[in-house]
Amino acid sequence: MYKCYGPSRKIRRYAAVFLFITLCSAVFIPLRTLLTSAAVTSKEPPVPLPVIMYHSVCEKAPADYIVSPAQLEADLSWLRSHGFTSVSAQQLIDYTQGNGELPKNPVLITFDDGFYNNLSVALPLLEKYDMSAVVSIVGRYTDVYAPADPHADMYSYLTWEDISQLYASGRVEIGNHTYDMHSRNNKRNGCAINKDETAEDYSYIFGNDIGLLNTELNNNCGIMPSVFAYPFGALCRESLPVLKDKGILMTLTCREGMNYITRSPDCLYGIFRNNRSGLVSTEEYMYELTKNLPES
Repeated sequence: MYKCYGPSRKIRRYAAVFLFITLCSAVFIPLRTLLTSAAVTSKEPPVPLPVIMYHSVCEKAPADYIVSPAQLEADLSWLRSHGFTSVSAQQLIDYTQGNGELPKNPVLITFDDGFYNNLSVALPLLEKYDMSAVVSIVGRYTDVYAPADPHADMYSYLTWEDISQLYASGRVEIGNHTYDMHSRNNKRNGCAINKDETAEDYSYIFGNDIGLLNTELNNNCGIMPSVFAYPFGALCRESLPVLKDKGILMTLTCREGMNYITRSPDCLYGIFRNNRSGLVSTEEYMYELTKNLPES
């Protein structure tokens, strides 16, 4: 026998669909805050912002996370000759809070992990091309690895004195890349929450890690970071309240894409970055980085 759908059955069906959509939205929207930096309603048009993610800059054979000094210089030269202006994290923070303006073609330059060559090799090139950058360090690398074998371009990490020198240049902001969560050991993927971990336990562990690096940066260098870079881009919704509580105003992911900056501070949580692999040319990389920019 065929069943007929009377008006009451239709109403119940529509109500169920509405409830399903509402529940999905409640879950999806908070996660989207972490994974996207989409523009929000604003009287001003959103400002497109490409972001470059570098790691080590040295004379080793180029790899996914290693570029040569010549490649970095070619990149910076390309940006300048094509009318791009590097912006600082603080400029972006100020803009989202209603203060100041951004240049016509802004670009954010970032370096992850805190390699010594960010000071010895990258800083002179930033000075040469009048650009700035964010260098996000891993606290344990600075505490343990840097003093044991310092100041080798090919493999050393920044010491606290090196970090102070970078910061004193006026061209480099220092970001938090966790104190000791830059690994996939101990059954944790970076600083993402574990499946068997409560939100309360996670917040305690993650908060202590971020707080430790913040304290060491403040005590050793007089720096209180406002930028956080997720190790491996591994993130979770539980991380954001912790980061905000620790004074973080911008988070950097490893997801590639274009950012759209508005006057809303929330647009700086979940910034997309394009990894600069040393295995492609400057022209190839810059094409991918800028291909979604509107024509000027």
